[in-house]
Amino acid sequence: MPESQSVPAEPRAATSRGRDIVVVGGSEGGAQALLTFVAGLPAELPAAVFATLHTHAGAESQLAEMLTRRGPLPARLAIHGEPIVPGRIYVAPPDNHLLLRPGYVQVVRGPKENGFRPAVDPLFRTASIAYGPRVIGVVLTGNLDCGTAGLLSIKARGGLALVQDPGEAAIPDMPRSAVQHVAIDHVAALADLSTLVSELVSSPPGPGMKEVPSEIAELEGDKPGSAADIVCPICQGKLTETVVGGFSSFRCHVGHSFSLESVAAEQAEEVERALWASVRALEESARLAGRLSASSPGGEMRRRFAEKEATQLHQAHVVRRLLLTGESLTVADAARFADAGVGKS
Repeated sequence: MPESQSVPAEPRAATSRGRDIVVVGGSEGGAQALLTFVAGLPAELPAAVFATLHTHAGAESQLAEMLTRRGPLPARLAIHGEPIVPGRIYVAPPDNHLLLRPGYVQVVRGPKENGFRPAVDPLFRTASIAYGPRVIGVVLTGNLDCGTAGLLSIKARGGLALVQDPGEAAIPDMPRSAVQHVAIDHVAALADLSTLVSELVSSPPGPGMKEVPSEIAELEGDKPGSAADIVCPICQGKLTETVVGGFSSFRCHVGHSFSLESVAAEQAEEVERALWASVRALEESARLAGRLSASSPGGEMRRRFAEKEATQLHQAHVVRRLLLTGESLTVADAARFADAGVGKS
């Protein structure tokens, strides 16, 4: 698990009387939303801001420079082990999770969560564990539902949960999921979120919770959940499932973590990869059958190999058509293909 990786001792942040840890996450459309958000923050913000946007491995991120130019706070890609300083923005580098510890940050690769690295949930979760009620979590526009599990952790320890109004989000999935499953403190238009944060950072945090509920510990991977009847689509390891307030989360022993929506998306990609592999295997087998037919002396063996070649080419064509046209193999389709001889050899 990325949370368990050690770093050298670093200076620790001074104890705060306010909510001085602001974590922000988004996905598609999140860069523009984040730029608008930071532009409204004050230069004297008595809090540190941490931002994770879903990016692809190998991408060169200019986000920190863009944020510095757009708003009054300096932004930089987070560096492993550096101390946390108020009035700065720390950005998750591509292909690395940004995690928070008491007084410093960790930048680690770690297992993907919801199919992404960096992902929003690890940032939110570790911020909650390290800083409890001092955390303000903000979910911006994005696909699927990353951020919901992290907000559940933040709320369980007395932190605040803010969400961009799904009605104005470029992609409403992430904020909509958060609203559906988390007791959100504020749902606001993007232009108002920075004003809200500016006001809330000075509010005194509550006492938090001495012990989080068992289901939150499961959600965070500290306790095993219930055995699930599916496997991890990334490593094929056994998955466990945790349900909190109707929100389902899956985790394998390696640490890959998924919501119900993200595991469905990952499995869909896995099915597509398997189907393309089947096309390749069928076409190769058909070519081999064709060569065997041509080299056979004749009679029944040549006929059987020729029939096998034709059947497998047809099967490959059917699967390829399903992939290229987006068709689904319904019960009716299965019956039609069976009548046409697909699957027989």
